Amino acid sequence: MPTNSSPFAEAKIPEQKSHGGVIFPAVLTPAAAAAALTAAVKEQRPWLDSLLHKHGAILFRGFDSIATASDFNDVVEAFGYEELPYVGGAAPRTNVVGRVFTANESPPDQKIPFHHEMAQVPKYPTKLFFFCETEPVSGGETPIVPSHVVYERMKEKHPEFVDKLEKHGVIYTRVLGEEDDPSSPIGRGWKSTFMTADKAVAEERAAKLNMKVEWTEDGAKTIMGPIPAIKEDETRQQRKTWFNSMVAAYTGWEDKRNDPKKAVIFGSGEPLPDHIIYDCLRILEEESVAIPWRKGDVLLIDNLAVLHARKPFTPPRRILASLCK
Repeated sequence: MPTNSSPFAEAKIPEQKSHGGVIFPAVLTPAAAAAALTAAVKEQRPWLDSLLHKHGAILFRGFDSIATASDFNDVVEAFGYEELPYVGGAAPRTNVVGRVFTANESPPDQKIPFHHEMAQVPKYPTKLFFFCETEPVSGGETPIVPSHVVYERMKEKHPEFVDKLEKHGVIYTRVLGEEDDPSSPIGRGWKSTFMTADKAVAEERAAKLNMKVEWTEDGAKTIMGPIPAIKEDETRQQRKTWFNSMVAAYTGWEDKRNDPKKAVIFGSGEPLPDHIIYDCLRILEEESVAIPWRKGDVLLIDNLAVLHARKPFTPPRRILASLCK
């Protein structure tokens, strides 16, 4: 609990759920009207770290001091987490200021399926920040779901499938154009994916990610894996998490270059069973929490513990993001 003099008050909202007696997500509002979020974070960092570890996600709501991308950048800096460069990710993004980027810029009518950020590469963020600069006219929520809950339900319902995943892992394949394609949710071109226009440098950076690159006439094919699809969370009593982008790849990695059914397979080379992937999607949606964005909201997610997604929306909507090691 925060101290009596804390700048934070814990709040309840209708969308929250309880998993094993733990409310998800935690919601913090200002204890006093003039409370500034950046100063409050600096004052309460150890407590906020423990709260995030317990709940998996924290929504900061009602802090009038956060209105711009620069304000959001100050909040991210106040937490003191090290920045993670966005190397190897699939989403088209634009740097706004400092450590702040746009969230996935794919068209508003497209749903982005559940995933752990950059779970398809070895170096992924442990923390994600989202900030609502412009709230959508309708829709556009960022649904979140505790990963261990998904693992437990899948293990109970599809034990043989989960055993196979734990044994073999998965392989992700993505075909990239040369430049970014903003019409695609996975439209990041190879130049921005590897942050270079030099193919030799791109190959070196891919190798550091244990990623194979095959050059095509108009782009590149990247192959990642076999890579684990289940992780053991050592900081939370060894509990297992559904740490992958399997459903996102199988149901959402589709554009003029990519067939989602070929985007992810078992590490043994076998295709994934269609009906089980769609059952997993149903479980993800059942267990998820989708809180409508309000201007000024800041959402902090433990990427090791929580998957996220995006619902289609009526623009305008501007959500900014920051990734941390």
